[in-house]
Amino acid sequence: MSATHLARGTAAYRRATLALFCAGFATFAMLYCVQPLLPLLAAHFRVSAASSSLALSLTTLSLALCLLVSGALAESWGRKPVMAGALGLAALLGIACALVESWNHLLWLRALLGLALSGLPALAMAYVGEEFDPDALPAAMGLYIGGTALGGLLGRLLAGLLSDLGGWPWALGGIAGLGLLALALFLWLLPPSRHFRAQPLSLRGLLGNFALHLGNPRLRLLFALAFLLMGGFVALFNYVGFRLAAAPFNLSATVIGLLFTVYLLGIFSAGWSGRLVPRFGARQVLLGGIALMLLGVALCATPWLSAAVAGLALFTLGFFAAHAVASGQVGAHAQGAKAQASALYLCAYYLGSSLVGYGGGYVWEHAGWLALLAVLATLFLLAAALVRRL
Repeated sequence: MSATHLARGTAAYRRATLALFCAGFATFAMLYCVQPLLPLLAAHFRVSAASSSLALSLTTLSLALCLLVSGALAESWGRKPVMAGALGLAALLGIACALVESWNHLLWLRALLGLALSGLPALAMAYVGEEFDPDALPAAMGLYIGGTALGGLLGRLLAGLLSDLGGWPWALGGIAGLGLLALALFLWLLPPSRHFRAQPLSLRGLLGNFALHLGNPRLRLLFALAFLLMGGFVALFNYVGFRLAAAPFNLSATVIGLLFTVYLLGIFSAGWSGRLVPRFGARQVLLGGIALMLLGVALCATPWLSAAVAGLALFTLGFFAAHAVASGQVGAHAQGAKAQASALYLCAYYLGSSLVGYGGGYVWEHAGWLALLAVLATLFLLAAALVRRL
């Protein structure tokens, strides 16, 4: 490996990981800030719980579908410029979301926000795979995933606090402002790509790369794993707010938002799991993460608040550990065109978020909380079966 790759302990490594941390933070903060606001949006716009989840599901759906295009274009356009443009456009759309009073307009803007954010996650993963020394790659990927965990935490936490102070528009506008701050830090800190080699735009070449990745059995398993784990993760957090706002808990939006501090565990587990892979192997670490998620689901089925909080903590710990390892394995097994491989992984990831996240609302409304948890447990058992085939 050449000296131009980023090695742990160097100043360039620290700047790059901090820049990617900021990018991951802003992406997930703007993406998921609506999650604790779903009960408020349902009441304000007079829509059902499942319909209110469209404010998140449409965003992740448009992100998933557009990832395939943005990942392909980035093979020709580069890494840092596309990521910076995506982050800036998403922040402006987030501000626009705070200014509308029509439910349909809000949904359209949230869908466009997902389109803008599609230019960031796959490129960040590809940048890590290209620019970092292989020995530093698991830790660097863990730090990026940790940034997404912190963004998910603060996006939800601050949204709950700001909504109690000034309503949902203040919440959405405040999070978009943080996105602009993250953009400034990202532009300042991230070193330019040194190992990116532009490919000419070719439809045949792009389709050939997708066929190459989909023909890889290990990558197919990782894509399916992303769909199942992310879908179940988002479904639980989409509707736990409705569960905790109702009897016997009757919690406020601020308190429900505070429960998302369990995302701090995700920052820890994302980096920690990457360091366990060389010792125990990716499959064992993935199975351990899924086991923690299943235990968390079981605790969330109890009627006690303390047990539910412990369940959310274990669930989050397990999810981010599994996601950090699985996303790192994509780069390890992709045969070239790593941005497109990452885009396929994240497409499956966000499709799970959209489809299972919305479908979970139907189960919640028609069969209740325990039925929803049973469905999620089934998804995670299926995920464990897939991991055993890796």
